[in-house]
Amino acid sequence: MANPSRLLRFVLPVIAVFGLVGPARAAGFPIARIYIEFNESGNDLGFHVSLDGEDWKSVKIVNPVGVTIFEVVGKGAYQKLGMTELFFEGAEPSLDDVPLHDLLAMFPAGKYKFVGTTVKGARLQSTAILSHAVPAGPSVSADVNGDRVVIRWDPVTEAPDGFPVEDVDVVAYQVLVDPFQVTLPADATEVELPEAFVESLEKGEHPFEVLAIDASGNQTITEGTFELD
Repeated sequence: MANPSRLLRFVLPVIAVFGLVGPARAAGFPIARIYIEFNESGNDLGFHVSLDGEDWKSVKIVNPVGVTIFEVVGKGAYQKLGMTELFFEGAEPSLDDVPLHDLLAMFPAGKYKFVGTTVKGARLQSTAILSHAVPAGPSVSADVNGDRVVIRWDPVTEAPDGFPVEDVDVVAYQVLVDPFQVTLPADATEVELPEAFVESLEKGEHPFEVLAIDASGNQTITEGTFELD
């Protein structure tokens, strides 16, 4: 799977470019997100968090039923200077080991409060909405003709089998062939890799990922490969 921090830095601008329905924002953290990433190829699922704000020294996340599920407090220099960005991925257990119903019950859909304190003692609070609407993984293929590589996928219009929310609204697709990545609008079904990038690759098999990104911010990965002779 692609480096999550690099993926996050690329996915966040998609929210602005393609108008994803992101979290409701109160005065506080400019970015406060909690979302689902499902890898349909690996059949694993995790809950990821990202936030951004200036000079905060503590933050906690409270779920819709009032339970604090995460808390961090800066010490020493971080207590004095504060922090800004924070991103982390929750563990992504296989659904063969931890049933989907059990995972979703741990993270109920609804409003999650991000509550923090600045280095000057001011209170920060924002609200993020977690949805259980998860798109199915795109059905992918790759055509290779010399240095021409075209990755294709079928449009995603529904949730994976067995997921509780059937209505999804895919607003973008992202294609990753490390280190190349591109995000495309919802009506896109293919991308041709830049010739110079393909020429830089070694011969042999190369993995790629196509992500379907829902309006909620939840995203689903399908993995594929192509081979260069």
